[in-house]
Amino acid sequence: MRGSTIRLIAGLAAAVVTTGVATGCASKNQVPSIGYAVDAAVASYNGGSTLGATGGAQAVFGRVLTGFFYTGPNGQQVADTDAGTAKEVPGDTQTVQYRLNPDGVYSDGVKTSCDDLVLAWSARSGRFTRPGDRGPVPLFDAASTLGYEDIERVDCQPGSKDATVVFRPGKHYLPWRTLFTAAELMPAHVVAQAAGVPNVVDALQAGDGAVVGRIADFWNTGWTMKPGTLDLTKFPSSGPYRVESFTADDGLVLVANEKWWGSAPETSRIVVWPRGTDYAAKAKDNALGVVDLGAGSVDGLALGGFDEQTIAGRGAEQLVLASAGVFGRVEVRRAFAQCVPRQALFDTLGKAGEVPEHGLGAGPLNSRVVQQDSLYYPAVAGTADRYKGADIPAATATLASAGTAQPTVRIGYLAPDARRAKTVAMIAESCRGAGITVVDAGAPDFTPARLAEGAVDAVLGSTGAVPGPAGSTANVVAFAALRAGSGLDVGGFANGRYDAITDQLAGETNSVVTLDLLTEAENLLWAQVPSIPLFATPRTIAFGHGMQNGIAGPTQAGTGWNMDRWVLQR
Repeated sequence: MRGSTIRLIAGLAAAVVTTGVATGCASKNQVPSIGYAVDAAVASYNGGSTLGATGGAQAVFGRVLTGFFYTGPNGQQVADTDAGTAKEVPGDTQTVQYRLNPDGVYSDGVKTSCDDLVLAWSARSGRFTRPGDRGPVPLFDAASTLGYEDIERVDCQPGSKDATVVFRPGKHYLPWRTLFTAAELMPAHVVAQAAGVPNVVDALQAGDGAVVGRIADFWNTGWTMKPGTLDLTKFPSSGPYRVESFTADDGLVLVANEKWWGSAPETSRIVVWPRGTDYAAKAKDNALGVVDLGAGSVDGLALGGFDEQTIAGRGAEQLVLASAGVFGRVEVRRAFAQCVPRQALFDTLGKAGEVPEHGLGAGPLNSRVVQQDSLYYPAVAGTADRYKGADIPAATATLASAGTAQPTVRIGYLAPDARRAKTVAMIAESCRGAGITVVDAGAPDFTPARLAEGAVDAVLGSTGAVPGPAGSTANVVAFAALRAGSGLDVGGFANGRYDAITDQLAGETNSVVTLDLLTEAENLLWAQVPSIPLFATPRTIAFGHGMQNGIAGPTQAGTGWNMDRWVLQR
């Protein structure tokens, strides 16, 4: 069971287990709680949607909505046998058998079923579309279709605990453990009720346009979350915690799920303080017990009562550029990349703790799709050498070749964020010498969608343009964020060869071929410059004195990956 797995990890990772604790209790009569500060921008319950993925749903709802796998503290995929089991079946066609836990039941009393898998596959496969001006438009606003689009069918009897997932002939998706995961496996019975159908399995198989449209509409927007009154019937839990409330004053309150069939959470109440919180004030008021924020992002944050560390995360701090407007010509994108002071940005803002000789955080990040601690990284990363530091004469010449005089670049990010504001300021100072004006377009209500809307020219964020926790060793989000048609492709980059490389890498087992493909991909991306990687996003993670079982998780799942094991010592 997952509880046992977590305890085992905790034992093996004793060096990183701290004894900090949270409070949040004003009196002995109140339910003990732990305040959790995380810079995820909670926007949707649905982590598989573009809105949920960019809002950091995995970092908040991983122990509310369970899946067959979750992202562990080192960025790896870990099986969650409390939710169910998954195993590949030998054969010429890739087939995976999924079995949900027989005791699994949502907090509203409805049993978990394979209907949830059918919904996830249907929503994220790209198979349902509508006509658009430039071709078919997906009905479901999925963050990514990687892996799901390779599935030919999901065999499921409505209401059953068993499902067989069969991939298309000739396809083999190596990172299949990134499918049907925590915070992405959504309650299908809620969608069925909203769409007015007995179950989604039969409805989606029938393919009636109007019915599928209603299902898609709810999947896209029915789980949107804004501080205020929530209709909790739409937000049942399949994990040890359930949502109790979400308000600006009281944060996102998670309480123990009475219907949870696994090990009960050690602390019955977690108060999540997401983006928009005055973290410095909360720390001063002793309302925080766990802190997981971008390093240097909060001015005046005093963590004197915490065991604190700043470490390089799995996310890639980067600039995602538009493919239209001021950046419509590749020469302008190249000129901008040449004036961005990547080395100086790393030296000033990107270092995290002791910089290792090799691995995460060792220097400026030179790849978009390969982690710095990968064996492939040294060979792949050399392409970025010409963009290592600001080369103003080269930027000026490249800009002149484009015939573009003194362009203005608006860089957007979710504000306030002190480190990203400094990043924009350093870029503005450097690029001014090349005749490029850089404008800070950070805003408290900023979303990556503004890039596609033309409101900004670049997004400053982590992997997938996410403002908070991001990244994993599988790097699926990193690949998807530059794939044509992906919800995470906010810049609108489209390159057929890159897409083909992505497809081949997903099933490639030969390391020599893999290296060649990764090298080709980075060569292509540095030639086209759809984004500019800066450094591994540094994360400040801290645990209040007295807390047990806190293990830093600088990944897309955040440090809350094992929040149900956190213990408050008084």
